[in-house]
Amino acid sequence: MSKQFLEIHPKDNVLVALADLPKGTSIVHLNSNFQLLATTKAKHKFAIKSFTAGDKIIMYGSLVGKATQSILQGETLTTKNIMHASSDYKIRNEKLSWEAPNIDAFKNRTFNGYHRHDGSVGTSNNWLVIPLVFCENRNVDVIKSTLLDALGYATTSDFIVDTKSLVNQYKNGASDETLLASDILRTPEEIKQNRTFHNIDGIKFLNHDGGCGGIRQDSETLCNLLAGYITNPNTAGATILSLGCQNAQYKLLEAAIAKRDSNFTKPLVVLEQQKSKSERHFIEEAVKKTFLGLIAANKTERKPAPLSHLTLGLECGGSDGFSGISANPALGYASDLLVALGGTTVLSEFPELNGVEQELINRCDTREKAEKFEQLMRAYSAKAVALGSGFENNPSPGNIKDGLITDAMKSAGAAKKGGTSPITDVLDYAEPISKKGLNLLCTPGNDVESTTGLAGSGCTLICFTTGLGTPTGNPIAPVIKISSNNTLSDRMKDIIDFNTGGIITGDDTIEAKGAELLEYLIQVANGTISPAAVRLGQDDFIPWKRGISL
Repeated sequence: MSKQFLEIHPKDNVLVALADLPKGTSIVHLNSNFQLLATTKAKHKFAIKSFTAGDKIIMYGSLVGKATQSILQGETLTTKNIMHASSDYKIRNEKLSWEAPNIDAFKNRTFNGYHRHDGSVGTSNNWLVIPLVFCENRNVDVIKSTLLDALGYATTSDFIVDTKSLVNQYKNGASDETLLASDILRTPEEIKQNRTFHNIDGIKFLNHDGGCGGIRQDSETLCNLLAGYITNPNTAGATILSLGCQNAQYKLLEAAIAKRDSNFTKPLVVLEQQKSKSERHFIEEAVKKTFLGLIAANKTERKPAPLSHLTLGLECGGSDGFSGISANPALGYASDLLVALGGTTVLSEFPELNGVEQELINRCDTREKAEKFEQLMRAYSAKAVALGSGFENNPSPGNIKDGLITDAMKSAGAAKKGGTSPITDVLDYAEPISKKGLNLLCTPGNDVESTTGLAGSGCTLICFTTGLGTPTGNPIAPVIKISSNNTLSDRMKDIIDFNTGGIITGDDTIEAKGAELLEYLIQVANGTISPAAVRLGQDDFIPWKRGISL
């Protein structure tokens, strides 16, 4: 029989229901023997002891809330009887110690990636078409419709309806019966075989609503982000469309690229519409020059590289009450394995680190890193409060419905994605990754803004844990969806790539699933497995605007 409940940490004073537990269910835990006072749904928590108003709620060994009224032993925790609370934090002179996991199974392993002149290695090879301002979005869309289908990249599902085949048969005089009998379904692999450029994995179009208006800092941040996408190892080259008069001038982008890579050699096509004869000539020139760029980029082929060249983003979204005890710790173990192998991992979403700041401060390998993390967290929190909100408003209705009823409770589980390794660097939004090991990156908790930032800082793969399911992806970094529970994995097979639900049922261990996940990531990095978000064309791109609009 599967376990009915779980104690996550010995200091916890609540338990997690692993299945729907009816009212009256007998709970035997350590020296306590009590009954549930109401039905507690799976993923939700119930009290080990009675609380009075103001008492601390401890989960994952951390403060995650306070009782707002009396709560009896065996009573379910809800938004009506507890509220968000988190511990304060400060810089301490802690001595770092870390026991790395056994990496014997992955020593000397390689993946087939795209080697760049700066020594980095990509897991995919993409050409980007980027507007410097929202005014160019329509032109980007026209170029998109011109290039994708013609070059064999119009794949947004697990199958393609080949309408062109019907048209050709019709032109050749085929009968109605012949047309109806035609096989016009094509798999993405069949389409891929007909691509003009076999070493180009995708042509990606980064439409956005920025580049002008707002404050100058927003345009500078946008240019830094775009420079991150262009210099990302997964990018082969890019076409830049400028209107000409916008705040996000090309010289800002050029300077941002040079700051990241002073010897930048990737092909770039830069066009300014206000200098063109007409829109027609502008788009024609963009298509021709992009085609020539693709010819050059297609010469790069996959070659073996050590796993130390992988840069993995750690993301979660649509989280549930199981995320912090299955998917996130499994990803955390995979992160530790990769760090031990000399690779790089990046934990983002600062609003979802609220309540675990002290643990992360203690894991920073220098006082300077700890101080930067503290400063970023306090500034972010203060700005949220100044705008009439706060970190406590981070949990979504879906999070709350499935057991994550305070931000600190959500954060304590979300931080598990970062494993246990030392923190080697702390980055503000759009800052480039420059150090191996576990990095912290300041992004919002918003899924797409966060994944956009991870790729912009240099991640070449992104793992995305979820308990509720989400189709989110990224234009250049393959996004791997990891389910926290079997029900989700079975129900949403079209978007889920990897399932950790066996940890909940007791059929798997965190360590075994973490190692299995790293093996899966190697196959994605090889290009032998295409994650669902890539197959479905989930190319979500939302830059984070940090200022006001002027």
